Amino acid sequence: MDIQNLIEKRAKMWEQTKNFLESHTDKDGKISAEDAAAYEKMENEVSDLSKNIERFQRQSSIDSALKEPKTKPILNTPAEEISFTANDEYRKAALKAFRTNFRNVQNVLQEKIDEQGGYLVPDEWDRRLIDVLNEENVMRSLGTKITTSGEHKINIAATKPAASWIEEGESLTFGDATFDQIILDAHKLHVAIKITEELLYDNAFNLESYIIEQFGKALANAEEDAFLNGNGSHRPTGLFTTITDCETTTGTSISADDILNLVYSLKRPYRRNASFLVNDRTLATIRKLKDANQAYLWQPSYQAGEPDRLLGYAVHTSPYVPTISAGNSVLAFGDFSYYNIGDRGTRAFQELKELFAGNGMVGFVMKERVDGKLVLKEAVKVLKIKGGSSDGNS
Repeated sequence: MDIQNLIEKRAKMWEQTKNFLESHTDKDGKISAEDAAAYEKMENEVSDLSKNIERFQRQSSIDSALKEPKTKPILNTPAEEISFTANDEYRKAALKAFRTNFRNVQNVLQEKIDEQGGYLVPDEWDRRLIDVLNEENVMRSLGTKITTSGEHKINIAATKPAASWIEEGESLTFGDATFDQIILDAHKLHVAIKITEELLYDNAFNLESYIIEQFGKALANAEEDAFLNGNGSHRPTGLFTTITDCETTTGTSISADDILNLVYSLKRPYRRNASFLVNDRTLATIRKLKDANQAYLWQPSYQAGEPDRLLGYAVHTSPYVPTISAGNSVLAFGDFSYYNIGDRGTRAFQELKELFAGNGMVGFVMKERVDGKLVLKEAVKVLKIKGGSSDGNS
């Protein structure tokens, strides 16, 4: 499928849709019910094309990842842990162990044993799992990812020295620069599935890809929800949970002026790399907004791999962003690279061969430890719907 042709087709269709609405709108800004239905149909076709384009782009990204080299050299650097590469011998032995319910475990599988009884995921598997997480989890593509071996401390400038005017010969005044610390901890996240023994014995079944894909999607969904809405208790601290100083809409929905106020409430240095983050349902409302000149704020992408834009800024979507309702923060705008994601070590994979033995099934568990925090609150602003208990503008 030629993605570029689809993008060009969507752009032409969108222009036709806008022209249709403008040509069928009377001087009072009204259109007939028949014309409104026709416009809605044209807009839905544009939306369907956007979804198809995103689907093919994700497919292309995964295809590219799977075509990358499957091995890398073993490096033994002083003071560093040796990284075990999943060679063909290891992969074949791992799959053989799965299909025989771990009744035939060769010596090669004893390398890098998890201290709690599981097998650490080989480097190749871990890399491909991260590919799935990055593809499914929007915050992993927008935030800053850090791999840590322990508690990770990030220094933040709390107060900065100020300049002052002095007359010739007067004494200098000295100010203090103080620093705060943001600590990235490790919260445990796991996903478990049960597989019938028949599937394990079926050599035609691509067990490796199945486990990676299913575990990756489950971890990505749980991570993304926590990165946006987590309360910091046994899970990461979410973006929308962190920001309390927000812009509030003038009405019970979103207007073009509200979005403009949100953009310019963010300090200018952060606007250089800023983008929007919104729920798809809220985005449907935003796409119909116009400015004072009756021009649509929405700007569909004309280039493959480029996101659609709003007021010139990229727009990203997540189903875990709150939807339009009184008191909800529904739109985030800022430099999301200031949201730091700390991965503690390597993900562990464990096989449960006794728990479901009576049902003819085998359980598999993937565990990881991760944390996430917005290290600089002023780098992101959110738009809150009027009607909550604590409305207020920054």
